[in-house]
Amino acid sequence: MGKKIVVLGAGAIGGYAGGHMARGGEDVTLIDPWPEHVNRMNAHGLRLDGVTTQECCVVPVKAIHLTDVQALSKDRPVDIAFISVKSYDTEWATAMIKQYLAPDGYVVSLQNCMNEETVARVAGPERTVGCIASLLAAELIAPGHVQRNVPLGDEEHIAFRVGEMHGRITRRALDVAALMRHADTAKATTNLWGERWSKLIINGMRNGLSAATGLSGKDRDGNPKTRDISLRLGAEAIRVGWALGYRLEKIAGVTAETLVAAVDGGGKARAEVDADLDRQIAHRSDDQRPSMGQDMRKGRRTEIELINGLIAAKGDETGIPTPVNKALVEAVKKVERGEAAPGLEVVAHI
Repeated sequence: MGKKIVVLGAGAIGGYAGGHMARGGEDVTLIDPWPEHVNRMNAHGLRLDGVTTQECCVVPVKAIHLTDVQALSKDRPVDIAFISVKSYDTEWATAMIKQYLAPDGYVVSLQNCMNEETVARVAGPERTVGCIASLLAAELIAPGHVQRNVPLGDEEHIAFRVGEMHGRITRRALDVAALMRHADTAKATTNLWGERWSKLIINGMRNGLSAATGLSGKDRDGNPKTRDISLRLGAEAIRVGWALGYRLEKIAGVTAETLVAAVDGGGKARAEVDADLDRQIAHRSDDQRPSMGQDMRKGRRTEIELINGLIAAKGDETGIPTPVNKALVEAVKKVERGEAAPGLEVVAHI
């Protein structure tokens, strides 16, 4: 009998990964708090779209409302529980699903930010696995409909990276990586924390800027002002990551050292970074918008405190200045509170 899998949070990333696992024949139950989304999936399946026709499909799925989670007690215990809710909801989501785990069951954080320590505090480190979704650019655009807006990964760029907190390759890390290959390329990594912080750097460079300005990914990276802010955000986060002792991976297509050199005035490094950003722009759909940009458009709370806010907090701990990240946190919160409309004016002072 195969593993019993649940995905708590069937939005952009959870719905994308869970839908493709179901498409691959896995025993997956999707759990979500949006009633229309759950009802649509049960009635019509989950529609998954991508940038190529072979990625597009409608998958029959099992979906339940958040209020019906207690029904899991009537079935066999859960072997693998993927947590794909917003980071500020990690603690309660882990506590809720923990009681339905099998004796050797475990929780996988398939989220932005750095949530493994929160999961471990609730479920135990022995029940905690991390999974980084790298540059999927997915969006839940309507009930029962997830759209991916960038190409699939390849051996040059692995889409999912699965790791243990202790850094060793385990059977379960390999098992989770195999599950993720239903959706895209995946690997087990010995560098969970370095992978996590590297993804946090990318999110810190992009998400809040789109949330504050209302710009799409293409427009944000194509605009000279926001491109400059993005690079300075990244350089600060890299320096904090180094101070924390993390072994950083490439930041999109360039090394951390190259990005910092580009900000510090290196002409050759800046040309390399600009070329990489131009390449990324060319491969994005016009509608691509990072998660915080999506949240702002939908009137939802953003993860700004747990992305740029975390970078700033860790900067304070390590003595690394992060004035650009701190300024962006304030700009996003100003828009969230309704004190300003999204636009370039909100970040003009940064």
